[in-house]
Amino acid sequence: MSMYRQFWLAIITCMLLAFGGSLIASMLSARAYLESQLSIKNSDNAAALALSMSQSNPDAVMIELTVAALFDSGHYELVRVVDPEGRTIAERASGPLDLDAPEWFARWLPIRAVPGQAQISKGWQQVGTLTLISDSRLAYGALWDNVWQTTGALALASLVGGFLGSIILGRLKAPLQAVIDQATAISERRFVTIAEPTVPELRRLALAMNSTVGRLRTIFEEEAARLEILRREANCDPLTGLANRGHFMARLRQTLDAEDAGEGTLLLIRLADLAGINRRLGRAATDAFLRQAAEVIGTFANPDSQGIAARLNGADFAIVLAAGRDAHAAAHVLLAALIEAGKPYVEGETIVSIGLGGYCRPTDLETLLARVDAALAAAEAEGVNAIREAVIAAGDHGPRTAEQWAQAITRAVDREWLRLVSFPVVDAAGGLSHRECPLRLLAEENGEWLAAGRFLPLAERLRLTPALDLAAVALGLQELTARPDLPGLAVNLSASSVANASFRQRLLGMLGAHASEARRLWLEVAENGALRHLAAFRELSRGLKAAGCRIGLEHFGHQFSQIGLLHDLGLDYLKVDASFIRGLDSNRGNAAFLEGLSGIAHGIGLQVLAEGVETRAEWLALVELGFDGVTGPAVSLSRTNGTPE
Repeated sequence: MSMYRQFWLAIITCMLLAFGGSLIASMLSARAYLESQLSIKNSDNAAALALSMSQSNPDAVMIELTVAALFDSGHYELVRVVDPEGRTIAERASGPLDLDAPEWFARWLPIRAVPGQAQISKGWQQVGTLTLISDSRLAYGALWDNVWQTTGALALASLVGGFLGSIILGRLKAPLQAVIDQATAISERRFVTIAEPTVPELRRLALAMNSTVGRLRTIFEEEAARLEILRREANCDPLTGLANRGHFMARLRQTLDAEDAGEGTLLLIRLADLAGINRRLGRAATDAFLRQAAEVIGTFANPDSQGIAARLNGADFAIVLAAGRDAHAAAHVLLAALIEAGKPYVEGETIVSIGLGGYCRPTDLETLLARVDAALAAAEAEGVNAIREAVIAAGDHGPRTAEQWAQAITRAVDREWLRLVSFPVVDAAGGLSHRECPLRLLAEENGEWLAAGRFLPLAERLRLTPALDLAAVALGLQELTARPDLPGLAVNLSASSVANASFRQRLLGMLGAHASEARRLWLEVAENGALRHLAAFRELSRGLKAAGCRIGLEHFGHQFSQIGLLHDLGLDYLKVDASFIRGLDSNRGNAAFLEGLSGIAHGIGLQVLAEGVETRAEWLALVELGFDGVTGPAVSLSRTNGTPE
């Protein structure tokens, strides 16, 4: 029973006890008063009547007439006169009384007045003894009326007391509920602070809770800042702050190999006359030129476009642009910006050369680099600021235009040309944790099943992801229903779906209709998308937690500096991006970063999983760093071949 209900039960019990006690005391007091008044009346009336009869030379006839006349007045239940020997001279008694109160009331609360007695005499001779009992009907009526009046007054007082009690409890409930919600949030790995209540006891509790949350958040942020430094040291160029060559190549490979990889463009950029600048202006000016050029390149590949910018070596830079931007037009904008940045440093007209080439899945990394590098060489050979494009055949006979893709995606949803494929995610001991299930789509009947990377970027642009994601969740719930032995199943949600209020409502409704299956459903959103739509993701996370789902971030780590924004989401797990995993067994910088990431995540109750594990050495290194599970080619191959895990 809740504390609030216990408070109400205590108030109601106390009010009932007070009500009952007051009512009983009032009735007993009123009855005692009425009995006392009746007894006095009986005594006074008996004395007055006896005196009147004594002064009239009483005889039996006169006594009989007087008793009859007195009784007929209707104010007495009994009038009796007996002689000194105890013989009755005259007696009048009423039958059962017609009371002004219920019979049961008279039985439960009888009024017993003392009869009045007086002596009748003739001179010095005693004639008899008069006994008189007054009619008690009016007394019962008065007592019954008193009960009703007392009950009404006490009921009104109880209502007023209950109203005041509800106001007081309401004032207590709000801060108490806030403290309870804060404690619940901490248990769900959401670290929030609350306003201090005005109630002294609750204020002290809230202060203690807020202080604890503040210390946890400070420790969390300090550790996150330290790990961000490690991440940048391991993966970023120290001069420009852009990704270094090793990290860029790992991310580019992941972009080409990932299940959700789509189309994009690779740009290779070479700054001209770097050696001449160093010779003429010195190292400081050269570094200033590189930093200024890197700032232009980094801004060009901004996070909103999901671009990747890197410095490959001294004068060479690279950018990966995701689908959705006109790469050729953007390259000309970049060229103009770099020319403007290089004018104070470079003598002559040639400042920068750019080679670019598009790609789509599947594309071989070495082939892509060779073709774009050849385009860069061709641009450089012209001796002027130039852009050259390497045309790379996609080998794709599917939809080409946005309209064709919109028709294909809508048709696939309507005709249920969708399915989930399954890849194992194993825990540190090698047991199955759950299965992650990306979506496949059939663009045309009897065609090939397209990987998510082929259609999801276009679906994002066309705002068709809510329908796809709802279909994917529905397929996942069907799989969980059909396979009660499956420990869990993970489905990806797109960032644009998370931002859609209608999608969030429909998703929670679907999960509510499959409550038992929802507890084995893992839903994950890309780190970039969750941070881009943080308020919507926070709202969705609370609904998913209430439904019993597990919530996580995939492709995690590239925006680790913003991890402080995730403190109140109630996440269950993180899936670290594969670009941090590549060659982990020989990369001490990334190993230190991932070990710290694992520690800070475990400190707030999160599981840490690794994506894209390709080798057994990477797998073992991750287990040593404290990771809770892994997925990727090495895991799938190991389970397929029956290799001991």
